[in-house]
Amino acid sequence: MGLSAAAPLWGAPGLLLTIALHLALSLRPAQAWAPVHRDYCVLGAGPAGLQMAYFLQRAGRDYMVFERAPGPGSFFMRYPRHRKLISINKRYTGKTNAEFNLRHDWNSLLSHDPRLLFRHYSDAYYPDASDMVRYLSDFAERLGLHVLYNTTIAHVTLNKDRGAWNGHYFILTDHRGQAYQCSVLLVATGLSVPNQVDFPGSEYADGYESVSVDPKDFVGQNVLILGRGNSAFETAENIFSVTNFIHMLSRSRVRLSWATHYVGDLRAINNGLLDTYQLKSLDGLLESDLTDLAIVKDHQGKFHITLKLFMEAGNQSSDAIPLPQDDNDNFAMRVAYDRVIRCLGWKFDFSIFSKSLRLSSGSELSKKYPLVRASYESKGSRGLFILGTASHSVDYRKSAGGFIHGFRYTVRAVHRLLEQRHHGVAWPSTKHPITHLASAIIRRINEASGLYQMFSVLADVVLLKENATIFEYLEEFPMQMLAQLETITGKRARHGLFVINMEYGRNYSGPDKDVFFSDRSVGHMEDAWLSNFLHPVIYYYRHLPTEQEVRFRPAGWPLPRPWALHHVVEDFLTDWTAPVGHILPLRRFLENCLDTDLRSFYAESCFLFALTHQKLPPFCQQGYLRTQGLVGTESLRQHGVESGLLWDSAITGQRQGANEQQPGDHGPGGHPLAPGPPVSPFSSNKEEL
Repeated sequence: MGLSAAAPLWGAPGLLLTIALHLALSLRPAQAWAPVHRDYCVLGAGPAGLQMAYFLQRAGRDYMVFERAPGPGSFFMRYPRHRKLISINKRYTGKTNAEFNLRHDWNSLLSHDPRLLFRHYSDAYYPDASDMVRYLSDFAERLGLHVLYNTTIAHVTLNKDRGAWNGHYFILTDHRGQAYQCSVLLVATGLSVPNQVDFPGSEYADGYESVSVDPKDFVGQNVLILGRGNSAFETAENIFSVTNFIHMLSRSRVRLSWATHYVGDLRAINNGLLDTYQLKSLDGLLESDLTDLAIVKDHQGKFHITLKLFMEAGNQSSDAIPLPQDDNDNFAMRVAYDRVIRCLGWKFDFSIFSKSLRLSSGSELSKKYPLVRASYESKGSRGLFILGTASHSVDYRKSAGGFIHGFRYTVRAVHRLLEQRHHGVAWPSTKHPITHLASAIIRRINEASGLYQMFSVLADVVLLKENATIFEYLEEFPMQMLAQLETITGKRARHGLFVINMEYGRNYSGPDKDVFFSDRSVGHMEDAWLSNFLHPVIYYYRHLPTEQEVRFRPAGWPLPRPWALHHVVEDFLTDWTAPVGHILPLRRFLENCLDTDLRSFYAESCFLFALTHQKLPPFCQQGYLRTQGLVGTESLRQHGVESGLLWDSAITGQRQGANEQQPGDHGPGGHPLAPGPPVSPFSSNKEEL
């Protein structure tokens, strides 16, 4: 029976049927809502997300960044609550080397645009958070990054597919119901969920995320702050001049960043309360496990601290609950408080991720951070990478991976890994004659920012080629992935390798360490291994370490025991260019490892070596015997002219207009070592001898 035969279309039964059909059609998934595919999906347009977007864009990859806010850097729109960042903005170093200056610029992201350096956005050493928001906005806009704003990803799950890069696609669903299919998922959402400790009365505490930032609201009050990190001390710094006193309670002792050498610990800019505590001006610090305590609110609205076990004794009224001072009249927290403020830090938001992704194991650290490998890839899902602050479990309380000046380099390392894995683009490297090895290492340890900031996490790797006549230099490789170097980089490591790392002294960092003891500095090269301050350490391996060797390395070592190890002695100026103290010991170490002579020689010396030795130094093999000459500088050429070994190039250039220079007769500065008529030890032509 047809529809028209059953009832008129707009009659009572027909109207109901029409409405039902309309609802059914509207609820059925339409083609317009089919998943949108992207090779790379980035969650979050904060610093880490934008940094990855930059690298993907430069490589010409198919990607999209998803951001729930109307602009980038939404975290910095609200935090820190008192608006002053603790990341330094050192605008002057006395150097013009851009890479070196990034060592002391903790806010800039990496890009090819010199306008996008944070020094152009603030003059303050500790900038305002609003300057970071403005900077990130310009970074995204000027570079034309693909960011989808006002898009909240509500759910992330897996869809297995043998044709996918990693055997599955990641399916992201936004708040509108639109689905996105991603081959690789890069999560850069940071830590956004406030840490809370559940104990009786914890609901009375104001959270750092919502407490008033107006000091007038705390005038003449007794304040208890729960926590002992930078957010707790930042809050105290804002109000301690107007309160009666501030007590700060935490389960562990204060960790000062200048003692631990970890930038996430308490910074000097926020530690004014330590002065007032130690100088006995009423403020104080206390240690106790919060889970053992309880907060009781009396009929006047005041808060009292008691023990949790007293609360469990029975359902008594607040005035009847026993307090510790009932038995101990010297109880430190016997005073009543007007305000209790919770400042316990942050943790990762796992709520949008399906359990099938296996981002958390339930351990304490994995409740704060997702589970990741040293490559920043999830342990539970191949192709899912954690970037930025949320990836800090790799180097928590060890290095700077949770902060912009650290994770801008770890993000780059992840991108290089992805380029090799999915596009066959090998890890960037340069090849040089073995005679340049010492100078290549010296340049990097004196300039490189990634090595300097991500010490003991990212390291340079030198791969030796057959017969050790050439080496290949790879920058900023994740040290803990050394056993997988060939797979990750697309390079071969069959003839030995050096690993260049930056390290503090083994027993120099810790909350209980005295870092100002009188003989803390090491100045003699024979004591270099005792260096305390950050200094270069070079590891030499004859073979690539195995996964088992890396995993079961000695306690406190960033790598397995090498065949040979060299410490470059610490330097007060972090300038490792002293010819005797730094360069000479390094060269001799390299020579011992390679069983060769890395010195440079005049042509006369090479000629004598050729007559008296079966094996010539590499410099003579690569230069003299191939008529490449001695690489030189203008000062070296002028010295040759003044000593009579060379003729002045202005004169000889006219007399030898018909003679062309050899391609190798230019030094690093482009200065020719002009030959003259006399036989010269600088000469590159064997026939002249």
